[in-house]
Amino acid sequence: DSIISGEAEKSTSLYTQANVFAKMLKNEEDYNYDKKTKSVQLTEQGIDKAERMFKIDNLYDVKNVEIISHINTALRAHVTLQRDVDYMVHEGEVLIVDQFTGRTMPGRRFSEGLHQAIEAKEGVQIQNESKTMASITFQNYFRMYNKLSGMTGTAKTEEEEFRNIYNMTVTQIPTNRPVQRVDKPDLIYISQKGKFDAVVEDVIEKHKKGQPILLGTVAVETSEYISNLLKKRGIRHDVLNAKNHEREADIVSKAGQKGAVTIATNMAGRGTDIKLGEGVEELGGLAVIGTERHESRRIDDQLRGRSGRQGDKGDSRFYLSLQDELMVRFGSDRLQKMMNRLGMDDSTPIESRMVSRAVESAQKRVEGNNFDARKRILEYDDVLRKQREIIYGERNNIIDSESSDELVQGMLRSTLETAIRYYINEEEDDPDYEPFINYVDDVFLSEGDLKVEDIRGKDHEDIFEVVWAKIEKVLESQRSKIGEQFNEFERMILLRSIDAHWTDHIDTMDQLRQGIHLRSYGQQNPLRDYQNEGHQLFDDMMTAIEEDVSKYILKSVITVEDDVEREKTKDLGKAEHVNAEDGKEKVKPQPYVKGEEVGRNDPCPCGSGKKYKNCHGA
Repeated sequence: DSIISGEAEKSTSLYTQANVFAKMLKNEEDYNYDKKTKSVQLTEQGIDKAERMFKIDNLYDVKNVEIISHINTALRAHVTLQRDVDYMVHEGEVLIVDQFTGRTMPGRRFSEGLHQAIEAKEGVQIQNESKTMASITFQNYFRMYNKLSGMTGTAKTEEEEFRNIYNMTVTQIPTNRPVQRVDKPDLIYISQKGKFDAVVEDVIEKHKKGQPILLGTVAVETSEYISNLLKKRGIRHDVLNAKNHEREADIVSKAGQKGAVTIATNMAGRGTDIKLGEGVEELGGLAVIGTERHESRRIDDQLRGRSGRQGDKGDSRFYLSLQDELMVRFGSDRLQKMMNRLGMDDSTPIESRMVSRAVESAQKRVEGNNFDARKRILEYDDVLRKQREIIYGERNNIIDSESSDELVQGMLRSTLETAIRYYINEEEDDPDYEPFINYVDDVFLSEGDLKVEDIRGKDHEDIFEVVWAKIEKVLESQRSKIGEQFNEFERMILLRSIDAHWTDHIDTMDQLRQGIHLRSYGQQNPLRDYQNEGHQLFDDMMTAIEEDVSKYILKSVITVEDDVEREKTKDLGKAEHVNAEDGKEKVKPQPYVKGEEVGRNDPCPCGSGKKYKNCHGA
């Protein structure tokens, strides 16, 4: 996977502050809690307390999004979640309790900061977690291109994967000149010590003639082990591994000189051609010695292919032992018995094409396993791919379109319709309208704008019309206050909401995928569960985005910068330049003549950005 991740929270202080604040609040005075829906909403009094506690003028200002989010999360942690029911605290760690099995789920965390809010509530260490901001598999990334092609010397072994994943065929092109390299059969020893001793003897013998040698190893530790063995025998050599990669090109380019001995990890030095020095061709060219087979045949082919380029002479040989990881994983027992039966000791190797074929079939099995794993990851990412296309398409539309008015109106309507269906049961003779009115106050209107008598006895359609008429007035008021920048304001709110929820969603999906494989133990299909739950999470995210946009479009108090400041912020690449709080020069409060009645929670007409009750209405 290719993943862009970031620190989830820069500081835990907001969690602590929000936790202290949540503990101060009283039910029905400062917040309303609806047990049926498990939703918590601040009352007017609660909002006043929040503004005093966090020393801000208007809780619903765009720049206070983070504070609102932390308050809501702290309220959920205190009011809706119970210790030893929803979660447990064990050895200073908050563990989620699975509601279906009653067992704790170690390693799983509540998303969107809720876990940290509970940690703050319980007084344990608040953990900072990294958050996945965006992720895509390399396969899906490559498949976004209209045309795919490539050229490599080692594609043939991966032909099945190219065909299945990318629908690409692999065509083999003959070499420019006939290959003169001699690929000798593998030598197999009983122990690794016997193998490395034989490698050193082979190096000494070839080095006496002056033939250059390239020693390939699978791991850095192996390269250092062989280096020590060669030092003891007085053989000068270069070691090329991750520790001195800045000299990579220089070391590799000299590896073909007479008498050169180079130890390199199998992956190192690729892409640098090894030119043969004077007189080397007569000595048999570059000798490649592999000290272990890699689990991928392609990597072995790349090592072999360092020698015998463009018709040069050369040879290659792999030294193996029954203790090598690949051999242990795939049936070295049979060979071990055979070698013991033949009475072979550690200095006598088996040289057999049959053994080489057995090793190759082991490699094919490992490659098959790796391919299956990559295919599985791709199947999971295809769920996210569809969601990614929807979200990125939506973002691009917002950025490209001149006006987002239609989209915002659609979101407002959708949020209101959902709320009416959710809170008001038409089957009941006299439903409880209070939770719906609290929700409308929280998301759309100011407290007192909607009264029970406005909607009592009405069906869903009529209630929608009543509330929508009031929302349109607030929207019109926002449009006239903000003026020509209303389009930019809408765009900023939309992009901020989408980005915040999408990165949270990606993170949640990531956590879901990490834990979902356990479902297979309960005879469930993890991929199908991931598809179903991922779809539900996406729907929930879209609803949350629409609700956020509705709230901030209608509730934000905006003070507009002057032209000079706006140009500066444009130069800085800021999209959100409608909020003067970010600028240096602010619009000075102007004296005003009190005309028509101003609501206590309306923005003060003087232009300070404060509520009327906290400014000239105090």
